[in-house]
Parts: sequence; structure tokens; C-alpha cells
Amino acid sequence: MKITYIYQSGFAIEYQNITIIIDYFRDSGVKRYEGIVHEQLLNRSVKLYVLSSHAHPDHFNSEILTWKENHPDIQYVFSKDILDAGKAKSEDAVYLDKYAVYQDNLLKIKAFGSTDIGVSFLIELDGKRIFHAGDLNNWHWKEESTPEEIREAEDNYLLELYDLAKDVDYIDVAMFPVDARLGKDYMLGAQQFIDRIRTGLFIPMHFGEKYHEAAAFKGYAESKGVRFAEITHKGQCVYS
Repeated sequence: MKITYIYQSGFAIEYQNITIIIDYFRDSGVKRYEGIVHEQLLNRSVKLYVLSSHAHPDHFNSEILTWKENHPDIQYVFSKDILDAGKAKSEDAVYLDKYAVYQDNLLKIKAFGSTDIGVSFLIELDGKRIFHAGDLNNWHWKEESTPEEIREAEDNYLLELYDLAKDVDYIDVAMFPVDARLGKDYMLGAQQFIDRIRTGLFIPMHFGEKYHEAAAFKGYAESKGVRFAEITHKGQCVYS
């Protein structure tokens, strides 16, 4: 299985006769139509799944709806908030609320919760479990938030982890935010994730251009026996 980091929270998964693109909003190249998506992935003559976890502009770009014009074997799976926000039409995609499932003869996608809008995705593909967190994280700014706000954010986050852990005891690949904008505790959500859910490979996301800060999580992950993918550039490939 080949996993390519596109940008921010965008990833592509290539496996045998399918491609999965998750939370695309910008390609890996410098110009608009340059990069791994436009130059390679959209030209693969295989089934294409396009997933979007929510309507935030760094997770959803309506450009993806034009891809069906040149790639007819395509299936869109979106969080329902994208439909509710008027970002797409009812006929454009399958829309998932929390706990809803899309399944066909190639894969299964189950939506789990988020601590922002939208959902997170658990993908089951040929016996492997792949988790994309969307905007699920322990979102609080310790230097700015009140103790009550911090406690509420953490309680909400840990409840979502509890729900996920009830369904799965092991995740082969997790794509999860390690966002230094949160300040001092920016790695806390990722730490709590791998403390509670056994994870084979952890890939950081949602860090913009702050590669060094995202890579700082490597030590903690490896101390827990988790393989860590150190992302250094857009278009980087990881194999699982």
C-alpha cells in the first residue's frame, strides 16, 4: 500500500486496483494543476474514491467535483455537513453522518466523530484499517483557554476516542493532526490517540509548512512501539 502526503490533511492511498484521495484542497506542486494528483493519480485507470471529512476550506475544495468529467469510475464520499453547507448537491456524493457506513465490494468506510465539524473516517481495505482523523483532535490552546475550556475540550475528545476504541482494537495506519499552532500542548491529542488505540503506522498532518514541529512527535510515537512517518515535503510517499 502506497500512501502519498499531498498537503495539509490531504493524502492519497494507492492499492492494487483503486486510488483513494482524502481531504484534498491543494495539489503538491507549486502551480494549481501541478503535483501528484493532477499529473499522476487522476490518470490512473482504476476505481477512484474521493473522501472529504468536512467543509473547511483546508479539507474540501469543490474542484474535486470536476474530476468526474475525465474520470468516470469515481465515487465521492463526503461528510453530511458539506451537503448542509451547500458546498455540493445531493446527487454529487454519498453523505455520511457519524456512525454511517459506505460499503462496496472493494472497501468499507465508516464515519466516526470529530471535535470540530464533520467526521473522521475509518477505512477497511483488504484486511487493513486506515484512519483519517479529519479535524478530530484535542483542540485547546493552553496559553489562552480557561481551565474549564481545556477540560471541556479534553472530555469531548476522549469521548470520541472511546467511541472509536469500542469499534477497533488496532489501526494499521493513522493520519492525525500534529498542529503546532496549538502551542505548548500541540502533541497532546496525538499522544492520547496512540495511548488508547494501538497503531501500526502514524502519519502526522494538519501542520502546514511546519515539518520540523510535526516530526517532533517521532520520539513519543516510537517509544510506544509505533512506526512514525517523518514528513519532509509535499508529495512524499510512505509504504505500509
